[in-house]
Amino acid sequence: MPDSLHISCPACLATNRIPASRLQQNPVCGRCHQSLFTATPLELDEAAFGRVQANTDVPILIDFWASWCGPCKMMAPVFERAAAELEPECRLVKINTEQCQNLAARYQIRSIPTLLLLHQGQEIARQAGAMDQASLVRWVRQHL
Repeated sequence: MPDSLHISCPACLATNRIPASRLQQNPVCGRCHQSLFTATPLELDEAAFGRVQANTDVPILIDFWASWCGPCKMMAPVFERAAAELEPECRLVKINTEQCQNLAARYQIRSIPTLLLLHQGQEIARQAGAMDQASLVRWVRQHL
């Protein structure tokens, strides 16, 4: 792991450089002074996702979902709880496929929910379908 990591602030999207040794110490944004890790997934539009993806050195776990999808609704609280377990190892993000159709097309999302694990823009792993929390956390850690 590098000596310092770039992390996008979930509140203002500013890029922060954090020493890797301080990642577990609840770092705050240098601009808005909000916590950089909130233990909740970030709901992002395409522009915000672009900034977070480009300016975040930790892996990003994306939940591609839609409001009409029953399994997505079942997965939402699981993904929410998983954020508390997985941050700051990775950043959890939710992308609504109805509002962000270009992102869904770019990542070739064919079914929802689909989980996609990215690191520095490269796909590490993909999983379609709902999972329970233990399986989700185990799946992510297996690929980190």
